[in-house]
Amino acid sequence: MRIFMMTDQEGVAGVVDWDWADANVDQAKRLLTLEVNAAAEGFFEAGATSILVVDGHGQGGINPELLDERVEFLRGWGKRPPWPLHLDEGFDCLAFVGQHAKAGTEYGHLTHTQSVRYVDLAINGVSIGEFGQMVLCASELGIRAIFGAGDLAFTKEAEAFVPGIETVWVKRGLSPGSGDELDEDAYRTRNRGAIHRSVIQARRLIRAGAVRALRRATAEGFGIVPLKPPFERVARFRPSKERPYQTVSRETHPTSVIGAMNLPYEPIRVPEG
Repeated sequence: MRIFMMTDQEGVAGVVDWDWADANVDQAKRLLTLEVNAAAEGFFEAGATSILVVDGHGQGGINPELLDERVEFLRGWGKRPPWPLHLDEGFDCLAFVGQHAKAGTEYGHLTHTQSVRYVDLAINGVSIGEFGQMVLCASELGIRAIFGAGDLAFTKEAEAFVPGIETVWVKRGLSPGSGDELDEDAYRTRNRGAIHRSVIQARRLIRAGAVRALRRATAEGFGIVPLKPPFERVARFRPSKERPYQTVSRETHPTSVIGAMNLPYEPIRVPEG
């Protein structure tokens, strides 16, 4: 039973905002790594035979020296199309730790999709974030998404998107509304407030959730999102200093959602009004 564990840092208990994480890099990495270890302990208890921990945070979010000695660690994608980030048919399950909600999510904490530039990303009209992108890639490969830990808004997003997924929330955001009307700079400062669970409690809940997830998965076989080609990817972007207006990019792949993810973006200006 091989598990591909995708990680990010914004959905970790105790990571309070981007400025704090930049000023306290070592502590932020420790907080994520110990949540990863908690999930790994649960998965191994439930029968996992190997776990690949993937550091998906922009500037790096894992401290390899603190990782559970039984896991392998991946950072960097090499000279190849990025998606699906080295996920392949050799894995049985996909899991997430430290995950945040997609851009525009009400009451999310540090919400974004790829970057604060995005207003929204959709495949065939369904709004998705970084979590959804990986889940769709995994579904195309026949790999089940079974577990996700992060902020409360993320866990609601995950449960609505993936049938049967086990989730654990470790903090809850405080900002109502979507912020879709904001530019990049304003959106970056918008969703910083959150109430955090104790980091000790968060790790305990993650460990228990990982045990439940894998035991349920082996018995029930959940976690695949149905796919129907062709796949149209539509991205909407916020105004920025370089482009002080909203833009949209539309691309279509005839057969593969992974292929659609890897298409280059070609944004055009959204007409005013």
